[in-house]
Amino acid sequence: MAQRSGTSLSPEICDSHHLTLKFKMLSSALRTLTTLPSTSRNLRLLRLNPCPSSRPFSVKMSAHTQPIEHIVLFKVKEGIDSSKVNDMLNGLNGLISLDQVLHLTAGPILRNRSSSSSFTHLLHSRYPSKEDLSIYSAHPAHMNVVKQFVLPICDDIMAVDWVADALQGSLVPPPGSALRVTFLKLKENLGDEVKGQILEVIAGLREKLGPNVQLTVGENFSPARAKGFSIASIAILPGPNELEAAASDKEMVELQKEKVREHLESVIVVDYVVPPPQTASL
Repeated sequence: MAQRSGTSLSPEICDSHHLTLKFKMLSSALRTLTTLPSTSRNLRLLRLNPCPSSRPFSVKMSAHTQPIEHIVLFKVKEGIDSSKVNDMLNGLNGLISLDQVLHLTAGPILRNRSSSSSFTHLLHSRYPSKEDLSIYSAHPAHMNVVKQFVLPICDDIMAVDWVADALQGSLVPPPGSALRVTFLKLKENLGDEVKGQILEVIAGLREKLGPNVQLTVGENFSPARAKGFSIASIAILPGPNELEAAASDKEMVELQKEKVREHLESVIVVDYVVPPPQTASL
């Protein structure tokens, strides 16, 4: 880019102007927050950052925090040029700049642990409320990324949403964190009591996994793109080594399977590692 002519400003004036701009942006954001319901306002304050290029900070959540989990699985067509896949991921990761998004990461799946799954990429994001997720989904920037970069190169897409009941720990999993995502499709005509028992079994893994593992589980509330999968969970561990250690605990794995196996029609399990943050913008 050509250098602008004229007398350059002193560093002191530049710094002052930069701080003034930050203050104006912060003040505007705070005025907007005062009109939100208390739960959404508290969650958005956790993400508030007037400098978009800064790395999101880690936030500890209380036992009463219930953000929305949003998982999307993508199957990229065979033979697609890697540059087009990178364009898709850059576009998806750039959506972190939208006001409704508390956390967002998108990248290649580390491992498919179910024979029925052939998905290649994953998006995980969090929102203060169902309304925020709806606004995000209908946002022109999101629609443009899907239309321009996702649909042309994907054979299959599925998405599941649930309320992250009693989420504790960091709202934003740091780079290098390992995710175990599980979707359950239940047999037909199961009552709410059985569904509740299955949710309790999965939630009970929190104690077995230990304090360094964040686990949320819930019932999907967006059936249109879920392909019949109605219960979802995500376990977030410090890294791939810890993920493998948990997967190798046969006693814990078999205990979980034994209690829910008879009620299941199908299961999808995928592993994912959070990549380094990207600087892509819309």
